[in-house]
Amino acid sequence: MAFAAPSTSPESGPEVRTAAGAVRGTREGGLAVFRGIPFAEPPVGTFRFAAPQPVRSWGGVRPAIAFGPPPPQSGLLGASQAPVGDDWLTVNVWTPAPDGADLPVMVWIPGGGYVGGSSGLPEYDGAHLARGGVVAVTLNYRLGIEGFMHIEGAPDNRGLLDQVAALEWVRENIREFGGDPAQVTVFGQSAGGGSVASLLAMPRATGLFHRAIAQSLPGTFFSPELAADIGAACAAEIGVNPIVSELSSVAPSLLPAVGDAVSAMVGNWRDRWGQITHRPIPFAPVVDGDVLPTTPWQALADGAGRDIDLLVGHTRDEHRLFSLIDGVLGQVTEDQTETALQMFAPGPDGVRRYREAFPVATNEQLYELINSDWLFRMPSLQLADAQISGGGQVHLYELTWSSPGMGGGLGSCHGLDIPLIFGNLTSGRPALLIGEPLPPAAEELSSCFRTAWTDFATHGDPGWPRYDADHRLTQVFDTSSTIAPYPEEASRLIWQDHTFPALPLLTE
Repeated sequence: MAFAAPSTSPESGPEVRTAAGAVRGTREGGLAVFRGIPFAEPPVGTFRFAAPQPVRSWGGVRPAIAFGPPPPQSGLLGASQAPVGDDWLTVNVWTPAPDGADLPVMVWIPGGGYVGGSSGLPEYDGAHLARGGVVAVTLNYRLGIEGFMHIEGAPDNRGLLDQVAALEWVRENIREFGGDPAQVTVFGQSAGGGSVASLLAMPRATGLFHRAIAQSLPGTFFSPELAADIGAACAAEIGVNPIVSELSSVAPSLLPAVGDAVSAMVGNWRDRWGQITHRPIPFAPVVDGDVLPTTPWQALADGAGRDIDLLVGHTRDEHRLFSLIDGVLGQVTEDQTETALQMFAPGPDGVRRYREAFPVATNEQLYELINSDWLFRMPSLQLADAQISGGGQVHLYELTWSSPGMGGGLGSCHGLDIPLIFGNLTSGRPALLIGEPLPPAAEELSSCFRTAWTDFATHGDPGWPRYDADHRLTQVFDTSSTIAPYPEEASRLIWQDHTFPALPLLTE
C-alpha cells in the first residue's frame, strides 16, 4: 500500500526508513516526532486473539503525524477513549537526533489496570524526556478481554506479547531514529510497572532491553485456574463460550463493557476469586508456564534480572487516590478497616502485627496502609529484594511529596509520579494531582525525576547508592529530597516472609 504525505505534513518533515517502509514525521521544538507507526498487524479478523503478527511493508512514505487509535478499553475510571479504527498496535517516537547518534532509548509502557490507557494520552508526551538526551518511545498494547482474558485456543498474556513485539520493532528500527538498540530501558507505572516486571520474567523478552524501571508495581498476577474462571464469567455475560471461535464474533468495541459488568459484580465470586473482589481487578498477567513461566519475584530471585539494571519504587500514599474514587476518603469506617486487614494482611497473625506496628493509627490510616502495601508498596519493594537475592543490581526510591492538587488531602498518591517524570505538569489527567497555580516544588521535583530517569537510562546510575539488604538506602523524593534507609520499615517487616504468589482460584 502506498501512502502520500498529507497536506498537514510539510515535505521538509523528518523522514526515516523503517524495516517495513518509510515514515515522515514532524519537527516540534527542536525534536523529530513520529506518531502512530505500526509495529504489528491490526489484531482483528483472522488475527483476533492471536499473538501479534509482523506488520506488512508499504510503498511510498507513510505519514506519522497522528497517534494510532487507542485499543478498546474500560470506562470505569472515566478515561475511556472511543476507538476510531483497529490499528491499535502502534509506537510513537520523540528524538533529538534522527541521524544515527546512538542515543539511549526509553520505552514507556502505559498503565491503567490492564483495562485502560494508551500511548496517545497527553500525559505521556515524550518531548521533555527526549530533550534530556534520549530517544523516547511510547506504545500501545491490547487491554482487557482482548489482551488478558484466558480464552481457549488463544495464547495467554496477549497484551504482554504485544509489548514484546514493540520491543522487537525498537531493536530492528530505532537506530534509524538516532537510538542505540543496545541501550534500551523499559519503564512503566502501575499496570505498566507490572508489565515491566513481567517482561523481566519472560524468556521471549530476553535481550530486548538492558535496563528497567518499575513504578508502583501491582502485586496481582493470576494463576491459570483463576484466569480461566474469570474468563468463563466474562463469556457467560455475553452468552458465549470462552473460546476463540465464539468470542471472535463479538465486536471488539463491545468487550470493554463486558469486563466492566463483571467488575461491577465481583462480589458474586468472593468465595472463588478472593482478594481481587475487594479491589475489583478482573484482568492481570497470567502465570501460564509458557509466556510468563513464573512470577516476576520468583524469576528475579532465580537470577533472571542479573544482567539487567533495575530501578524500582512507589509513592507513599498509593491508595488514597482509589479511596477518593471509591467515595470513602475521609469516611472509612472501623468495619471497612477490619475487612481490609482481614482480606490483605499477610500470614495468620498479619492483622495483629499491623495493629501492633501502628498503635496510634486511625481506622483510615490503617485502611490506607494495608491497601497501599498489598497492592503496590510491598510488591515494589520485594521486586528490589528479589533482584538482590538473584545477584542483580537495583536502585530504590519513594515519592513522599504531598501535592496540593485536587484540593489537597491526597498526599503522595498513586499516579503523582507520572507528570513529574514526563514533565507534563499542566496537561493530561494526572496533572490534576498537582493543581494550579503550579507549585514551584513540582517543577523542581520534575527536573530531579527526569534527570534521574535519563541518567539511569544512560549510565545505569540514577544518582544515588544502590539498594542492598544491609543498608536499604532509598532515594526519597520530596521538597527536600534525601537518601535514607527505606522509610516503610514497619510494613517491610510485616511482609518480609510473604512471596506474592500467583493468585489462586479458591474453590473448584
